[in-house]
Amino acid sequence: MSFKNKVNFKKIYTLTLLLFLYLSQGLPFGFQVTALPVFLRESGISLTIIGYSTALALPWLLKALWAPLLDSYWSSRIGRRRSWIIPLQILLIISMIAAFYTSRSGFVPLLLNVFFMNFFAATQDIAVDGLAVDILKEGDIGLGNTAQVAGYKLGMIISGGLLVWLSSIISWNLLFVIMACFAAIPLLMILFLKEGKLSGTAESEQAGILKTASIFIDSVKYPAFKWLLLFVCTYKFGEIIIDVMFKPFLIDSGIKSAEIGLWVGTYGMAASIAGSIAGGVLASKFHVYRALLMASIARLFPLIFITYLTLGIPGKGYVVASTLLEHFFGGVLTTTLFAFMMWNSDKRIGATHYTILASAEVMGKMPGSFFSGAITEAAGYTNTFIAGTVISAAVIFILPLYKRSL
Repeated sequence: MSFKNKVNFKKIYTLTLLLFLYLSQGLPFGFQVTALPVFLRESGISLTIIGYSTALALPWLLKALWAPLLDSYWSSRIGRRRSWIIPLQILLIISMIAAFYTSRSGFVPLLLNVFFMNFFAATQDIAVDGLAVDILKEGDIGLGNTAQVAGYKLGMIISGGLLVWLSSIISWNLLFVIMACFAAIPLLMILFLKEGKLSGTAESEQAGILKTASIFIDSVKYPAFKWLLLFVCTYKFGEIIIDVMFKPFLIDSGIKSAEIGLWVGTYGMAASIAGSIAGGVLASKFHVYRALLMASIARLFPLIFITYLTLGIPGKGYVVASTLLEHFFGGVLTTTLFAFMMWNSDKRIGATHYTILASAEVMGKMPGSFFSGAITEAAGYTNTFIAGTVISAAVIFILPLYKRSL
């Protein structure tokens, strides 16, 4: 095999590994948000308990608290990232198998297993993000983030859509065995990955918690960081208000919930994955800053379209078209942002740096989501959607401020 062929094979293998690692991380969350409520309700569990079950995803919000541990300690013989990925993947599979045995023992053991699935997946996500930061070259960051976003969404589709459909054919507890089989694929693949030594200032010596914190504090002092953080926290603030209220708007417009589930849940998710792939290509063809700027501007058009629909009773064709466009360009924007975050992450503490930015991205969307209902009840759908679109346009101006401060 020629050197060029070896390089191409390694690149394809690495991207495929990242795809399956992120897919396995999407399995617990997809099961929780879609399959678990169905399972609990069929078991006679109250709506209150089902609502409280959303707290099982807390590890995804809080993972930045223990991210420095993964950057500070590892085995040089096994590899900086493999030292964490391998045992965490094994624990994730064990928690899935445990759910197979305990799912018929009551909902409390099941909820505990789902929590541990989320904890292991969220913690492993820190290490996998660090691996991506370490091994992806600048020209491959876009493709790597495509594997990240598309893989995670595919995992959610498998555990939240496909397996729920299969539950009419096979028993619920067998779903966890299927999830474990999917999670076993990247475990086998990671065993054959050889981590190279980090170059330059990203020395392979273990830094320790204090050193990791010191490096991150130094990165915060750069003027560009405040603009980067501000954009990450606000880039989807306006969009999330529209996104959360779009489905109630469709209900109030007389559209059936089954049709909304098909159009938004199925067609929309497929369009989102296509957008993630397009975003990865965009970030590979252009500099990540330029790709993000282009994606941010393009994202405004579906928001304007959706706002226009609130002026009357939308027809099926318009709803499907707006859903496909919104999810597609939303996927493009998410992937280019993640590529931008990865490009800005310090390789010495790649897992910590990227995880903190990723947590900020999640937290930044929470206020818009939380207050979207109250805002819409006070202002109406049209005014709320106009405000969300204007906010989305205003946020774009943060990017030139970031670039100027570099």
